[in-house]
Amino acid sequence: MNIALRSETNRLTSRASGRTTSGHFEATPHPDVPEVSGAPKLEVYEGSKSAMEAAIDTMARSFDSLGQGAAALNRKIIEIALQNVNSSFDLARSLATARTLAEVVELRAIYWREHLSALTTQAEELRELSAKVAGGMATPIKGARVTGGMDEFCE
Repeated sequence: MNIALRSETNRLTSRASGRTTSGHFEATPHPDVPEVSGAPKLEVYEGSKSAMEAAIDTMARSFDSLGQGAAALNRKIIEIALQNVNSSFDLARSLATARTLAEVVELRAIYWREHLSALTTQAEELRELSAKVAGGMATPIKGARVTGGMDEFCE
């Protein structure tokens, strides 16, 4: 297939719509993009490149913080699960040594009272840790003031 590079010989007719297109494309500004007047294009390019690099670096730090926080949260969940499994085995050992039905009922009541208290404490620990992780993820974004930098650039 041969394609001519000159606009006079590069007129194509679209069979689907009957429109003709020449080799020229007209650049129409997007309504949301501000007009840049009086500033050399290279400065505008360098400014936007710097702002984008700063935003990307900020997001990378935020995601790194999120990864570390997720690992800490996973370790805490595993620790809690081990505590709960050990507590269940302790109950099983205690029940194995019980001699009467009254002892079994008492051991189970003690277990559930302690277990529910432990669950409340564990839930609070997870809440605090997840809040810390969320705050750690947002810290690079708050510190960078990414939107403020872009606002200054677009003025």
